[in-house]
Amino acid sequence: MSDDDHHFESKADAGASKTFPQQAGTIRKNAYLVIKTRPCKVVEVSTSKTGKHGHAKCHFVAIDIFTGKKLEDIVPSSHNCDVPEVVRTDYQLIDISEDGFVSLLTENGDTKDDLRLPTDDQLLTQIKEGFKEGKDLVVTVMGAMGEEQICALKDVGPKN
Repeated sequence: MSDDDHHFESKADAGASKTFPQQAGTIRKNAYLVIKTRPCKVVEVSTSKTGKHGHAKCHFVAIDIFTGKKLEDIVPSSHNCDVPEVVRTDYQLIDISEDGFVSLLTENGDTKDDLRLPTDDQLLTQIKEGFKEGKDLVVTVMGAMGEEQICALKDVGPKN
């Protein structure tokens, strides 16, 4: 068999893995964690002592980073938990469409048109009012596990 007899067709994406394992006992408050297949930010951690027959357990209380729902999980401290790869990216706001989607400008000059306006009322009002006033707005998009959502807004100043 020669080297050119092997043809592999890769269907995997070039991006990093969506989650990585981390020992439950090392996860602290404000860290990220996957609970019930949802990416969450930990708001409270309590660890119980080892019992007569087993492991010390970690009790996590966390909030879903996209829906804001409170989730809880109890995991033995020596076991691994999935930790989501959370990425924050800044984009310049170009346009807001009638159906609630935003048009964003990426760093390399392309447009990104697949994001909805945020569900947070305060942030939504700030974006709409700033856009109406013609301000130059930069939105921060948080992405984890294949989901993305606008999570912050920066006012760069008036458009020239």
